[in-house]
Amino acid sequence: MEFSVQLSSDYPDKNYGGDRVYQDMIDQAILADQLGFDAVSITEHHLVNCLMMPAPLQFAVKIAAHTKNIKIMTSVVVLPLHDMRTYAGEVVVADIFTEGRLLLGVGRGAFKYEIERLGIPMEETQERFEESVEVLKALLSKEEVSWDGKYYKFDPITIMPRPIRPNGPPMMMAVMQPERIYNATKRGFHIQTTPLSGNHQFLVDQVSSFNKAKNEMGRFGKDLTLSLSRVAFLAKSGKEKEDRIKEAHAYYGRFDNVYTGPGIVENGMIKPLPRNQTIDELAESLLICTKQEMIEKLKPYADLGIDRVILNINFGTNPKKIMDSLKIFAEEVMPHFSTKPKTKISKRVNE
Repeated sequence: MEFSVQLSSDYPDKNYGGDRVYQDMIDQAILADQLGFDAVSITEHHLVNCLMMPAPLQFAVKIAAHTKNIKIMTSVVVLPLHDMRTYAGEVVVADIFTEGRLLLGVGRGAFKYEIERLGIPMEETQERFEESVEVLKALLSKEEVSWDGKYYKFDPITIMPRPIRPNGPPMMMAVMQPERIYNATKRGFHIQTTPLSGNHQFLVDQVSSFNKAKNEMGRFGKDLTLSLSRVAFLAKSGKEKEDRIKEAHAYYGRFDNVYTGPGIVENGMIKPLPRNQTIDELAESLLICTKQEMIEKLKPYADLGIDRVILNINFGTNPKKIMDSLKIFAEEVMPHFSTKPKTKISKRVNE
């Protein structure tokens, strides 16, 4: 089982500056590359300060320029917000500039606030997403593509330049429900999922659906992977664990506002709302814990055969503490699960 660092660009204080937020993300990517993490992942969100990244492909190219080996995943790009006729070309260019390290994660979008302010009714996003995926796949794999659908109608076109890999970069679909995981896997997608606050049986059902589809595909499904996204932080002490859980609880006060509603945003800043879930209840559903607790919580994921755990470590914590936590995680937890070797840490990321 491998690990990815989610560069989720949390921005709770405007005075900190977007330039500093993104430099923190770049520093995390450099460190993750050196420590032997499998991947970094980049969100796409607009108009809000939570998971703030309006230009994921540009950011992927920037990260590639500062790293050597690590995969760079979009986790995820919101296809209904883009025109596939131009976006397909942007994907090809990003794949070239990242030197083939791009894994294109795609989804329908989860924040009603941003989706609807960009002119798309939330109830249309699933249907738009499904058509966008098919258009994108066609444009990346064929020349002289024409389309006559509900949301796309165009005469034959060929995107240029042509992809450097057959059919473009690998594609990963963000899905939660077991039935949809099965269907997406059968269509040849890598899968990203999360149980959120669901119980362990729900996670077992998600993994079982993936494995069932993969096994039915035989050799065509053997390389498909399942990634699990979790809010996580390796704490050095019980006191640090408590502090990080409190920060995560405050973070979810903002996240829930735009994920489940009502979407109250003022000058780009999501208003924190009171939560019904207590801090103790939240702690049970997160991977914020000390070393031995972390190992014990990750073991069931490895036993289930999950290929990659995406660690969302940016939820309002001091950047230096995040870097320290990543180092300890790589040194004391990853060797129990990952076979990737660690490399020497450069002076730059320690400064």
